[in-house]
Amino acid sequence: MKFRDMLRMSGSSLWKRKVRTILTVLGVVIGTASIVVMISLGLGLSRASLAEIEQYGGITTITVEDQGSGGYMEEESSDSQAEDKHLNDDVIEEIRNIPHVEDVYGVLETEALAMCGGFQTYVSVRGVEPEKMDKLGITLAQGSFPEPDAGYLQAVYGNMIIGDFYNEKTGEGYWYNGELPDIDLMNDSIIFVFDMDSYYNFIWGGGESEDGSAPVMPKKRIIEAAGIMEGTVEDYGSNSYYVYFDINELKKILKKEYKNKAIPGQPTTSSGKPFKEIYYSSIMVNVDDMDYVQEVQNQITQLGYHASSNAEWVQSMQGQYFYIELALGGIGAVSLIVAAIGIANTMMMSIYERTKEIGIMKVLGCDMRNIQGMFLMEAGYIGFIGGALGILLSYTISFTINTVIKNLDLGMEMNMAVGISYIPLWLAGLALVFAVFVGMAAGFFPSLRAMKLSPLAAIRNE
Repeated sequence: MKFRDMLRMSGSSLWKRKVRTILTVLGVVIGTASIVVMISLGLGLSRASLAEIEQYGGITTITVEDQGSGGYMEEESSDSQAEDKHLNDDVIEEIRNIPHVEDVYGVLETEALAMCGGFQTYVSVRGVEPEKMDKLGITLAQGSFPEPDAGYLQAVYGNMIIGDFYNEKTGEGYWYNGELPDIDLMNDSIIFVFDMDSYYNFIWGGGESEDGSAPVMPKKRIIEAAGIMEGTVEDYGSNSYYVYFDINELKKILKKEYKNKAIPGQPTTSSGKPFKEIYYSSIMVNVDDMDYVQEVQNQITQLGYHASSNAEWVQSMQGQYFYIELALGGIGAVSLIVAAIGIANTMMMSIYERTKEIGIMKVLGCDMRNIQGMFLMEAGYIGFIGGALGILLSYTISFTINTVIKNLDLGMEMNMAVGISYIPLWLAGLALVFAVFVGMAAGFFPSLRAMKLSPLAAIRNE
């Protein structure tokens, strides 16, 4: 018997018993949909968690700091020994040579006072090479990144900065009264003061400067905006509270501003004097694959620096969600097992009803394997049709769940923008193959019975 004839006969046999076939297929549909939807919930939760971690610094990024408290060594035996331990371009090159390191760049952090009209706020400032800002996951809603070596400072504002400005007289701001200040960060003149100690000494008359002279008002700098990050004032991200500058331009300003004074956040010698070089506050390391993050992190630690990442958190979380996926998939599999019993029952009934037909086929010399293959094919048909319809139903249920979750305020901290139910293509394909396998497995023993049926007994059967 040709394979094409077996296909035709199997399909024809199922079509003759429409109601029974439809009911059996329906069981497979429910079973397949149950497994896919259950597993999709575990995958969706894992995916949402990874998206949440990405907002807090990424899953392939390592932050490198000195081994000392606060990122710097607290006690140094000598200036040269201390200098060797701080983060500079030599350290960047050393880390760059580690396998699987995709990119390395330094970050300089300090603080400043920002003022506009009658509003002001303290801002955390970060200096980064403009071409590296996108590596930090910064997405702009307005403007662009600063021009490299522009000769002047250009600011990129975090999306939550505007909410931190408060009225200088009343002390009220967005987080107090819910009203955003009347400030246009892109177009208004924003004044920055970097040497805040000197500024308040001058304003409040705090006494003499370090050299014994009268306090002097530090320079107020009007800095134009290059861009504003994407997001509302309440959309938190790892960059939302920072103001970014070109690190080279920022270094120039800090050297002029502080001259022989220690820059806040920078290390000093054992005698409290500043170093000539401005060191990086941290170094960001991008690894080419998440699987190598822990390995690279360990190598950086061996060099004598403190390296931190989300690798351990991610691995622990993925392990937990893997067991959740197994549990949910097991619950869904119960429905498919029930469907498999239904397929086996359908095939047994089919054999009883077609006993005479089977006997005639054997008398005419039909190969036993063809008879078995025909019944296996019928069971496979049921699994395939039920699996395909079950996958379509799964996508419909998944879409409905995600829509409902997004429209409801459940007070969940996890990022649900990516959806709580996620069905990748590999899951849909695997579910279809599994449904066909279950169908054929359920039809295996009935097909053996058909193959072993006595021809004479079958022909005598009415």
